[in-house]
Parts: sequence; C-alpha cells; structure tokens
Amino acid sequence: MRHAKKGRKFGMLTGKRRAFLRILSHNLVMKGKIQTTEAKAKEIRPRVEKLVTLAKKGDLAALRLLAKRMPKDSAYKLFHEIAPRYKTKKGGYLRIRKTAVTRKRDGVKQAIIEFV
Repeated sequence: MRHAKKGRKFGMLTGKRRAFLRILSHNLVMKGKIQTTEAKAKEIRPRVEKLVTLAKKGDLAALRLLAKRMPKDSAYKLFHEIAPRYKTKKGGYLRIRKTAVTRKRDGVKQAIIEFV
C-alpha cells in the first residue's frame, strides 16, 4: 500500500524525473510563468518556493547552493532579481491558476504557475 509516500513519479525513472523537475523549475524562473499540467505545477511549487527562501538569505553560500541545484543563469536571476522582491514576504511566492483548457490528446487538466 502507498501510505504517506511523498511526490509524484510521472511515469519516469528517478534520474529522468529529477532532470525534468530541474528544467521545469528553470523555465519557471526564467520566464516568470509557465503553462503545464496541474500535477506538475503542484510538484514544482514547493521546490521553487524553497529555492526562493534560500535565495532570500543573500549570502555566498546560498548562491552556491542555488547554482548547484539549478542552472547557473536561473540561479543568478533567482538570487539577484526575484528574491529581493520577496524580502518581507515569508512564503507563498507562487500561484497556481487552474485553466479551463484540457489537453486534446489525453484530456489532462492544465494550469498556469506564476510568481505572485
């Protein structure tokens, strides 16, 4: 039985899933908002919010940890542009808006995830 298991598998092996979530969060940071499925949006939201909280610390160690966890250009953008906007905010940096659109080929519900 699958009690208290955290996270979604998306039909991928571990390495591919980690790379996929890393690229999805990179695209979110670089573009500001992306349209994806509800499940993927719900999966990357806590990951990106933790990265924003880490970037808010503002020290060199935080920048190095960000550069280790995501591509360098998105780490620098997160550290220098996005995190200063949320200095006074303690959480809830992202918003998931459900759309009325479903994907034609499989009927999956779509959502837009964006920075508040």
